[in-house]
Amino acid sequence: MPSCEPVPPAAYLPTKTFRSYLPRCHRTYSCVHCRAHLAKHDELISKSFQGSHGRAYLFNSVVNVGCGPAEQRLLLTGLHSVADIFCESCKTTLGWKYEQAFETSQKYKEGKYIIEMSHMVKDNGWD
Repeated sequence: MPSCEPVPPAAYLPTKTFRSYLPRCHRTYSCVHCRAHLAKHDELISKSFQGSHGRAYLFNSVVNVGCGPAEQRLLLTGLHSVADIFCESCKTTLGWKYEQAFETSQKYKEGKYIIEMSHMVKDNGWD
């Protein structure tokens, strides 16, 4: 059984340094552009979301992600206050964070993150 201890950065990418490295024993999602870790599979809430450019996943929490200023947007499910999120390593816009939902049925999204599938790759133990 693999160890759940964090792996030193050199074991992943000796030429890059990221803020957070997720343990090797977890199935993870990484940035397709630079391979920075983004989220553990355990943090996935839903695969049934639509991003600006195609399918997207909703996550409870993410790592190595920066957040822009919040703005109101009219999305498919109504008016929300959202902030674009980007990879801290390569600065690619990945999706957005739900800051506030104005409809009661959408409140569960507050504080959650959308990452578009076109910006992620699966790592560690998906076979």
